[in-house]
Amino acid sequence: MKARRRLPLDNATEVNTSQLAYGPTEWDDYDVPPLTTGLSNEKMTMWAFLGSDCLLFAALISTYLLLRNRVGPDTDGSTAAELFDIPFTSVSSFVLLMSSLTMVLAVTSIGRGEIERCKMWLLTTATLGAVFIAGQVYEFTGFYREGLGFTTNISSSAFFTLTGFHGVHVSLGIIMLVTLWSLISRGNIGAERAETVEIIGLYWHFVDIVWIVIFAVVYLIP
Repeated sequence: MKARRRLPLDNATEVNTSQLAYGPTEWDDYDVPPLTTGLSNEKMTMWAFLGSDCLLFAALISTYLLLRNRVGPDTDGSTAAELFDIPFTSVSSFVLLMSSLTMVLAVTSIGRGEIERCKMWLLTTATLGAVFIAGQVYEFTGFYREGLGFTTNISSSAFFTLTGFHGVHVSLGIIMLVTLWSLISRGNIGAERAETVEIIGLYWHFVDIVWIVIFAVVYLIP
């Protein structure tokens, strides 16, 4: 096997660097150009996490569909579907979907170097997410007043697990957005690290898409 030839940084200009996925350094093996997927490790990690999360939500949705009408022989109470307030939930869902638009504007702004505008859109996105969570808490409180709790019956357990798990994801996304805003405000993240905002945006868009599926399957399908 031919030994790899390691060149010092001073001779890097003599090498065809067009084959490299990154700038030349003194540790590069120029005889073997590095392979690349075109994505950073951080973005690949986020995509892998979102893929695994898809499987988890698919399991929760499937479980709810199987149990949505089962109250159980030894329990009383209504199912969650009997207490839905579709107009209220529709407005809450619209608010969450609009947060995807503001997230796109935040990613676009940081890419253009418009730091203050990016911070504004990040806070707007976090605020819309908080409004959605407040609406979910209000809905859950109303169900509880009607006698429908997590342990009322197997149907309510499946409903609260699915929607509550999504609410936890939205809450984590809000924490990410606020943390990101703080880091940008301190100057730790600038236009040169726009991919960080993009990665958080991937998570936020995933949360919104999952809610579209949940809203359609849980609230709209009889």
